[in-house]
Amino acid sequence: MSQSHPATGDLLPLPAVREGVDGLPELAEATHEFLKALASPSRQRIMLLFARGAELSVNEVAERAGLGQSNASQQLALLKRGKVLTSRRDGKGVLYRADREGTSSALADLQRYLTICC
Repeated sequence: MSQSHPATGDLLPLPAVREGVDGLPELAEATHEFLKALASPSRQRIMLLFARGAELSVNEVAERAGLGQSNASQQLALLKRGKVLTSRRDGKGVLYRADREGTSSALADLQRYLTICC
């Protein structure tokens, strides 16, 4: 079973499903973080700001999402930890954008897990 790379379209192998201590399938820690990142309606709204390759600063996210800068920064950190977003330094600031590889990897892990258990 394979999946296409989001940028190149090349086929990527799906990661093997991890086994826990009891021998049952287990999601990777990165996939757990991904699911936590998706658990908040506020973070789900923030994710949509990054559609079509948008790159945004913390202040831009805060303004567009109607959040305080501190709250936006915390939400972005959780989305980055879950590999939903990635960032790059731009002078003194940081720009965030969608992490397509991180998302693809987590979705592949989740798909393999659900195929086995359900």
